[in-house]
Amino acid sequence: MAPPILKLDDIFLSFGGAPLLAGAGLQIEPGDKICLVGRNGSGKSTLLKIAAGLVEAQSGEVFRHPSSTVRYLEQAPDFADFNTVQAYAEAGLGPGDDPYRVTYLLSHLGLSGDEDPKMLSGGESRRAALARVMAPEPDILLLDEPTNHLDLPTIEWLEGELQKTRSALVLISHDRRFLEKVSTATVWLDRGTSRRLDRGFAHFEAWRDQVLEAEELEQHKLGKSIEREEHWLRYGVTARRKRNMRRLGELQTMRSNYRGHKGPQGTVQATVSDAQESGKLVIEADKITKSFGERAIVTPFSIRVHRGDCIGLVGPNGAGKTTLLKMLTGQLSPDSGIVKLGTNLEIATLDQKREDLDPEDTLANYLTDGRGENLLVNGEQRHVTGYMKEFLFQPEQARTPIRNLSGGERARLMLARILSRPTNLLILDEPTNDLDIETLDLLQEIVAGFPGTVILVSHDRDFLDRTVTSTIAPAVPDAPDGRWIEYAGGYSDMLVQRKGALEERKRAEKAAEKPKTQQATASGSSKVKLSFKQKFALENLPKEMAKAEAEIAKREQAMADPNLFTRDPAAFNRLAGEMEKLRASLTDMEEEWLELEMLREELEG
Repeated sequence: MAPPILKLDDIFLSFGGAPLLAGAGLQIEPGDKICLVGRNGSGKSTLLKIAAGLVEAQSGEVFRHPSSTVRYLEQAPDFADFNTVQAYAEAGLGPGDDPYRVTYLLSHLGLSGDEDPKMLSGGESRRAALARVMAPEPDILLLDEPTNHLDLPTIEWLEGELQKTRSALVLISHDRRFLEKVSTATVWLDRGTSRRLDRGFAHFEAWRDQVLEAEELEQHKLGKSIEREEHWLRYGVTARRKRNMRRLGELQTMRSNYRGHKGPQGTVQATVSDAQESGKLVIEADKITKSFGERAIVTPFSIRVHRGDCIGLVGPNGAGKTTLLKMLTGQLSPDSGIVKLGTNLEIATLDQKREDLDPEDTLANYLTDGRGENLLVNGEQRHVTGYMKEFLFQPEQARTPIRNLSGGERARLMLARILSRPTNLLILDEPTNDLDIETLDLLQEIVAGFPGTVILVSHDRDFLDRTVTSTIAPAVPDAPDGRWIEYAGGYSDMLVQRKGALEERKRAEKAAEKPKTQQATASGSSKVKLSFKQKFALENLPKEMAKAEAEIAKREQAMADPNLFTRDPAAFNRLAGEMEKLRASLTDMEEEWLELEMLREELEG
């Protein structure tokens, strides 16, 4: 094993109240690709800043190899004294670094380098900062939410760059798919301390649940031990006083440990307030168009959205997602075509820019609309502090100004307000930004179980796959020209259908290139059919998929044993590895079967 190039050990940091970090650690070796995970407010960003040397721990050991270079992705880049983005990015290079790397990275991140840094949007600032920290190819790259404000093509490009980089990585991100593809190890920051799993994020949630179940079992055992000791002291045969005093001391220690145990932070508990049912047809758009000057944003597009649909909107930044969304919801009139909204619509919107938030307002005032201490949720009067607790806010935060909240807390606050109000049409614009994994899980459950209609704009592929019933995307993903297509299913389903359509187009082009006489002969001699191999695969793939699902279920059942990881970590890791391979194989078989089924339908007309 290579020696660490950066090591944090037994880190302690407190800002006056309960310690934020109490015994946390982080060890980085050459080639590591670590994802740092934990709840909002658990200290992930702070630990990363300590690793970067930007924050000093109150106690603990910090070691950085003298010759190693470290780059940290800033949340708010300082563009002072730089006239262009190119100059800002090149300032991050060290002696001997290749200046062409800056040009290459800026180009792939959608920037020319000539932009005035003072005129950049939030997303453009993040792209410029990424180019600056990645260009020198440092020994250690510390990235805090690198995918925020990036569109899907750029996120997928960034995945590829980070997978092949020689730099050791530590990543904080809410994007599950991104972490699964890039990370090879996981550090979990929980209640001030850290645990490490030498496997990527795909294995984290199963491992976390195992650890928490084992911890709960240990607490249960400790409680039972205390009961036994108390019974012995009260009713047992009197032994030597010295022995009794020893056991009394042990009992006091056990009681102290039991009372002092700090369980994991709770999960958000929330349901959507009931609203009057909307009409069956929620939105009908017929041949709507929109252009800005010479540029077409939406060419004739039609869609019917029914009650219960969950529609996802994806595409590169600037493709026109927000414009299309505003037209569909009646906020913007189309240049031509008609949009009809259904009856009884009660719309609630979560805006990615959080523009609904007044930084000087307090949490309680924002939730109650300034109407005192109570709010109405599902027809029931609720005290604001009690309602806040369901979204993991403390009662003392009721009078806190919103400006003091983190990005994740602001998103959670807006979610709390939206869910307290009756709604049957949810509009979610980048709802997953800044949310921790547990709150993401809750939002996913809310969206998937919402009885009304949902339209969401997102770059989170995993969230889209888990929630939406159809996906609207540009017809030409790399160069949007105003044409939009609705695909059945989530993001992964869209990619499969897009691939099938592309292959069909290629086949058509090849057929068009053949001499007409050859085409006539081919069409006159026989009808095109599936090959024997394709037929065999189409018939047998469902059986193979069923077998794979059964094998996955077997391993899931074995891994459900709460003591397995503690008792036999090698067996747990072996089962996890087998499950990963089986799931990858199952995905490949499902995609192959879908392509063959689409081909069969096409050939049979």
